[in-house]
Amino acid sequence: MASKTRAYSVSGINADTAAKVAKVLQERLNTYNDLHLTLKHAHWNVVGPSFIGVHEMIDPEVDAVRLNADAVAERIATLGFTPNGTIGAILKTRAWEDYPVGKGLVPEHLAALDAQYDRVIGENREAIEAVSEDPITEDLLIGQTAALEKFQWFVRAHLENGTGRS
Repeated sequence: MASKTRAYSVSGINADTAAKVAKVLQERLNTYNDLHLTLKHAHWNVVGPSFIGVHEMIDPEVDAVRLNADAVAERIATLGFTPNGTIGAILKTRAWEDYPVGKGLVPEHLAALDAQYDRVIGENREAIEAVSEDPITEDLLIGQTAALEKFQWFVRAHLENGTGRS
């Protein structure tokens, strides 16, 4: 969890709201740090037909998710709290199962990534509601969620068969 020590604040946000927002953001930071590692794992371990397209599709998303983590951590710091980007922080709050695929075919990885994105996007939507008292943070999470939804669309497009259905 983000440190409860708050040396300063942002104008217009009371201490209780800032603490609530920082806690929600710390949860997003933990999720994004886990997701970017999961994406890199899939990138390294995907095999089979369509390998290169999926392999190359994942790297820019790794970068985007890492930038999400950075923006969230910087928002925590802006609110006057200390972001925690360690593996220990992830493990203390992690309520989700580890990514289930090692070396695997494209459809297996994409189905697993689709499930990861369902979880992350759902949690982000809950986080957006939870931070509604701070429109700056709300806007940050809305933009990040839209980008995650777009990548999930890319994943799902690969899962469709020749008839346009999954």
